[in-house]
Amino acid sequence: MTAAGHRIAVQQVAGAGRRSRSLELILQLEERRAPRSLLRPAAPLAATAGQGNHDLTIDLTGRSAHGHAPVLTVDFEGQRELAAGLAAMLAGGVRPTLTARLNGVAVAEARPMIGDRVWLSRAASELCASAITLIEMCVTRFAAGKLLPLATPIPLAPQRHGRDLIWRYLPHLVAGLGKRALGRLGGNRPFYWRTAHRLIEGPGIAEGPDSSNVPFSELADDGKRFYADPFVFEWRDRLYLFVEEYPYALGRGIISVAECRPDGRMEAPRAVLEEPHHLSYPQVFAHDGEVYMIPESSSGNELVLYRAEHFPHAWVREAVLVEGKKLNDMTLLIRDDRFWLFGSEQRGEGSASDTMVVYAAKALAGPWSPHPMNPVLIDRRAARPGGPFILTADGRTLLPLQDGTEVYGGGLGIAELTVLSDNEVQFGPVRPVVPGEAWARKGIHTLSRSGRLEVVDSCG
Repeated sequence: MTAAGHRIAVQQVAGAGRRSRSLELILQLEERRAPRSLLRPAAPLAATAGQGNHDLTIDLTGRSAHGHAPVLTVDFEGQRELAAGLAAMLAGGVRPTLTARLNGVAVAEARPMIGDRVWLSRAASELCASAITLIEMCVTRFAAGKLLPLATPIPLAPQRHGRDLIWRYLPHLVAGLGKRALGRLGGNRPFYWRTAHRLIEGPGIAEGPDSSNVPFSELADDGKRFYADPFVFEWRDRLYLFVEEYPYALGRGIISVAECRPDGRMEAPRAVLEEPHHLSYPQVFAHDGEVYMIPESSSGNELVLYRAEHFPHAWVREAVLVEGKKLNDMTLLIRDDRFWLFGSEQRGEGSASDTMVVYAAKALAGPWSPHPMNPVLIDRRAARPGGPFILTADGRTLLPLQDGTEVYGGGLGIAELTVLSDNEVQFGPVRPVVPGEAWARKGIHTLSRSGRLEVVDSCG
C-alpha cells in the first residue's frame, strides 16, 4: 500500500495474536510439506506513530473499537478467528469465501481458488494471499469513493471454536491422501488435456445450451504430449487451429498450429513458437493487415506481443507489453480505438486463477497501464479467461471464464462485460457452460470459434 502512495501507521493491540493450539499442531505435522506457509508466524511489524487523523483503520485482530475513522475487517467463512474459519472451510468442502466489512457492513468478497485441497498449510497460504489482495482492493476502492455495501448483505455466521479445526482436519487429511493414492494406483497422469473440434452451422456453445448435437472430433496425440488452450483463427479464407503443445519430455508448453481442411479434418499440429519458459493460450488476431499473437508466458514474468513474419510458421517478438508480473491468459479486446487486456494475476503465494486484472493502452505495442481499480475481482468462478471475447449480433460483449470451484479446468462460464471505462470494470452474472452430448467430457476449459470451426478443450 505504501507503493500505491498511502501513508501507513501500525499499532499493536494488547492481547491480540494468540495462536490456536489446533493450528499449531497442524503446522508442526505439515512442516516438511509447506515450510514457507503464510500461516507460519512472521516477525511482528514494528509500531509506528501516525501523523494526524487517519482515513481508514484496517483491523487484523477483530478487537478494535470504532473510532473517528471507518474500520475495515476481514472474516473467513463468516468467522472472525482464522482457526474457526479453517474448520468451517473443511466442513463446507473447501470452497472458501472471505468477506471484507466496513464498520460491520459487507463491502467486498473474495472466493479464492485452492490448488492443494489436501495439505492445509498450502491451502491456507492461498487464502492468506487472497486476504492481502482483498484488503488492497478495498483500500483502492475506499480511496476512490467506490467501496459500497454489497447488493446482498452477508451476515456473520455463528462463531465456532478454534478447537473444532483438528477434528475436521484429521478425517479430511486421511480422505485426501487416500484419494491421491488410489489415483496413482490407477495410473492417473498428473495432468492431461484433450482438444476437440467440429464444423457447425448456426448457434454453438456460446449462444446457449448446445442443441446442434454435431459431435466433436478429438485432436489426436501420440501419448507423449497433450494439446490444450485451442484458438481458432481465420486468415485468407483458411481456418487454423493454434494450441499449446506440451511434450512431457520437454516439461513446458510450446505453441503449435494445425490447418483445418474444408471437410473438417485437422492436419497434424506443427510447432511454430518456443521459448525457454512455458508458453500457452495462443491468442492470434489480425490488426492493420498484420497477424499477431499474445500467448501466456507468466513463468517468464512477461507478456509478449509476437508478429507473424511468415504466417503461420514463423513468429518474431514485436514488443514486451508487461514485465515483472505473472499474468495468465490475458485476453485482448479492441473497443473505440482502445486496447484492453483482461486476465488473471498470480500475486505472491496466491492462486494463478482467481484474481482478475485489466490493462489498457492507446496502441497495441503499448505502453500498457494497469487499470486503477485493479484487482477487478477475486473469484475462482470468474477471474481467468477461457477463450477470446465473443461479440454478438445484438451488440453484447461476452467473455468465456474458467470456473475453478472444484478443480482447475473443471468448468467454464460466459459473462457479459457490462461496464468498461477508465474508472470501472463490471461483468454480469456468469452463465455456466454445461457439456452436452456433443462433448460429454469432464468439463470445458477453453472455447473458441471462427466461422464454422468451433473448438474446446477439457482436462482428463
